[in-house]
Amino acid sequence: MFHKKRHPKAMGKNEIEAFLNYLTSKKSVSASTQSTALNALAFLYKQVLEVDMPALDNFRKARRYKPLPVVMSVNEVQRVFSNMRGTTRLMAELIYGTGMRIGECITLRVKDIDFDARAVNIRAPKGNIDRSSILPASLINELRSHLIKLAQLHKDDLLMGDGFAPMPNALYKKYPSASKSFAWQYVFPSSLKRPWQDTQNKARWHTSESTLRKAFKRAVSAAEIHKHVGPHTLRHSFASHLLASGTDIRTIQTLLGHRNIETTMIYTHISPDHKNVNSPLDKMRGS
Repeated sequence: MFHKKRHPKAMGKNEIEAFLNYLTSKKSVSASTQSTALNALAFLYKQVLEVDMPALDNFRKARRYKPLPVVMSVNEVQRVFSNMRGTTRLMAELIYGTGMRIGECITLRVKDIDFDARAVNIRAPKGNIDRSSILPASLINELRSHLIKLAQLHKDDLLMGDGFAPMPNALYKKYPSASKSFAWQYVFPSSLKRPWQDTQNKARWHTSESTLRKAFKRAVSAAEIHKHVGPHTLRHSFASHLLASGTDIRTIQTLLGHRNIETTMIYTHISPDHKNVNSPLDKMRGS
């Protein structure tokens, strides 16, 4: 359409470059949109038209925008927690206290909480590399009480002939009884039981992300915080607050599960070291 419906075979380097450069200069699309267009054209020429994609010497690649993550202050986190109750508050506190992602929190299993070692073992996270994070001492009693209630729920499920928990990688075939054990139950289970498609047994899945997101949104509103924040902001705040307290950046990288230290380094830009710098406006006003 950009080239007046000319056939792609009749066009080459100049036309491709003109279109891709137009996307960023005139339409101001994101770098990912331009990259998608480039990949689509490469597929078209190589796989459909069966001709070599020409070298693009004058292609102006869009610069990727790297926004700083939004973080909350310690005071703001406390205000949000004070407006939350029950299980969703425990989930939010666990995310802030460990640096877990939301998905890692809701899929946490009973066996992955190690009270003696004060550790939370996070299985198959983003990047598919297991890691361990700290278990906040202030949450131990609450978590123990929560697990006692969960154990009773699991016992009731077993008495009804259910009590299954979905297991990854078809492990239930290798360990048939494991899926009914308390160790494999989700720490934050769903209120409903659903048929497990592989076995047709009724299993209790984990709670949904939306449950936490809705409760968190209400708490943020009640706390009158006007930043664009969500439960994932607690992970960013965990990293930022650790860094501000003097924790080594490599340790934070390990706790967050970042493969690349550069990903973790972004938190060094959130709270720049300017506490001892006075604004020229303050000097002008004699503050």
